[in-house]
Amino acid sequence: MSWSSRWRRLLGVAGVVILTAGGGALHPAVALGAQGDAVILAMGTFVGTDSVHRGEGKALLIRLADGRRFVRFEDFRVTNGPDLYVYLSGHRAPRNRAQLHEGAAFEVARLKGNVGNQNYELPADLDLTKFRSAVIYCKRFSVLFSTAELIFRP
Repeated sequence: MSWSSRWRRLLGVAGVVILTAGGGALHPAVALGAQGDAVILAMGTFVGTDSVHRGEGKALLIRLADGRRFVRFEDFRVTNGPDLYVYLSGHRAPRNRAQLHEGAAFEVARLKGNVGNQNYELPADLDLTKFRSAVIYCKRFSVLFSTAELIFRP
């Protein structure tokens, strides 16, 4: 399957809710990647890592018109647990701590909640090309809860 067909399949819906540059308000995107307030750089769908740790929804890497970049979760839901963090990983689909840290790993932030849309601003100097997945990880017990393989825009 080509990158562009995988990208279109991931979109799945006519509009995706994104950030605007002014004040962080939300609005549906009419033409993704066209002129506008934000560009989706990569997108993936969360899946569980085992029968206990489940996840769903979309993970997006977004760049605003002012250059700021975010990890955004939409229609997000993950099994609740202690000490959950958002990571970006160089592994496409890590299933354990070693795979999470294989290649590149970046701790984005503590997870804001286990349900709902969320935004996490990324450092300006972070090289996003090193990462292949967004991950929900329990630091206390070194357990992955959910991963989303990131497909970069063609």
